[in-house]
Amino acid sequence: MKALLTAALLALTGTAAHAEAAPPQIEMYTPTVCLACIDYAEHLRQHGFKVTVNRLPMDDLDATKQRLNVPAGYRAIPSATVAGYFIEGHVPAEDIQRLLKDKPDARGLAVPGLPLGAPGREYSSPTCETGCTTLDKTKGTERPRREPFNTFLILKDGDSKVWWRH
Repeated sequence: MKALLTAALLALTGTAAHAEAAPPQIEMYTPTVCLACIDYAEHLRQHGFKVTVNRLPMDDLDATKQRLNVPAGYRAIPSATVAGYFIEGHVPAEDIQRLLKDKPDARGLAVPGLPLGAPGREYSSPTCETGCTTLDKTKGTERPRREPFNTFLILKDGDSKVWWRH
């Protein structure tokens, strides 16, 4: 009897542990060649997501954004889906984890444009170890090393609010 009870307990805890360990699935849609998107997918994997990358021609990528109902002013590259939400642009993994935990009544998250400093868009320099917002002089040109950006929560009615500031 004790052995049967122990086996049942192990089976239950093994199943619960397996359910907790299952990583969230992200289906990502990127242009055919995009190194920043490859880096972004790796960022998500390092934060516990299982990422499937689908490379598409730009026309198909635009159609995907329409299908996902991403508002025009929030479109970026790449597009993705997770747990019924869209993820538009280089949204930090922590923001997606919070979305999946809080489960707001919304369409998804968006980081419009391609801000430097967003995951997959990091710019490293030996003169700044903290990713501060400064200018870097490279070959006679100045460019920001990191830009402040917002992650927006896109609500069901198409309105948005700032989900997180970076």
